[in-house]
Amino acid sequence: MALYELVDIGANLGHPSYEKDFDEVIDRAKQAGLSKIMVTGTSEKISQDCANLVEKYPGFLYFTAGVHPHDAKDWNDGTLDSLKALQENPKCVAVGECGLDFNRNFSPQDIQKQVFAKQVDLAVHLRKPLFIHEREAHADMVKILSDAGSLLPPAVIHCFTGTVEEAKKYLEMGLYIGLTGFLWKDRSDNGVQAGLRSGDIPIEKLVLETDAPYMYPKINDKKIPKEIKNLITPQTEALHKVPKFCDSLPNFSSFQFSSFNRNEPCSLAAICELIAAFSGRDPKEVARITTENAKKIYKLE
Repeated sequence: MALYELVDIGANLGHPSYEKDFDEVIDRAKQAGLSKIMVTGTSEKISQDCANLVEKYPGFLYFTAGVHPHDAKDWNDGTLDSLKALQENPKCVAVGECGLDFNRNFSPQDIQKQVFAKQVDLAVHLRKPLFIHEREAHADMVKILSDAGSLLPPAVIHCFTGTVEEAKKYLEMGLYIGLTGFLWKDRSDNGVQAGLRSGDIPIEKLVLETDAPYMYPKINDKKIPKEIKNLITPQTEALHKVPKFCDSLPNFSSFQFSSFNRNEPCSLAAICELIAAFSGRDPKEVARITTENAKKIYKLE
């Protein structure tokens, strides 16, 4: 029996590495206590693929529709209408993944800003939540979101990897913070771990996500403090070992990952317990609060 009820607000389940065992991935997620998963749309095509993918598991899978900053250069005259049509699907619960990425700059920064602003306007018009990507673009992100003023709908800075000061600004603006398995390797003086320890990144404003197949949380890494490792339950650790078999899937080695492990939604319990350990909270409380937040933001019935 699962220890917690959890909602994964961001999983890239349309990724090719899931083609061979998609149903098993969903089964493991359910065993780990997940009650809902949001499948992330990052372009016109991928968003449409997500719409098709979630049909197999109604009431469990939902999706987002948007254009990622990496793909902003591909925005054309028909993109906005395409996104509007996808947003009419009741299983589409957010505008995004959209935002700014000045780290990789796969699209020119001026184009990124224009495309993001258009999607913020779309979310304002539809009164739909925003699912936001931000890397090294905090000031411009704040400006574009601030331009929406009081009309800005609920918004989540997904897969947050910034500083405590940046998190505090987003929280001041009324945004929520999405945390992933990135947490295990962040050791900066003013990063996510520090914000959880100090309470500057409060549990009450968090939602959980795996960003699968990326951001695999290495809960047994030797660099994680022993007092943190000791708070990971045996049941969660056992569930978390399952994805390791996936690196032997056909063609898996052809995909680019930051580790050799494909992440899966079933790792969300490990992320929950890591957050609880760093913040000094009960993981059941973390699960309850973040699940309530996700259901409220995205109207997940």
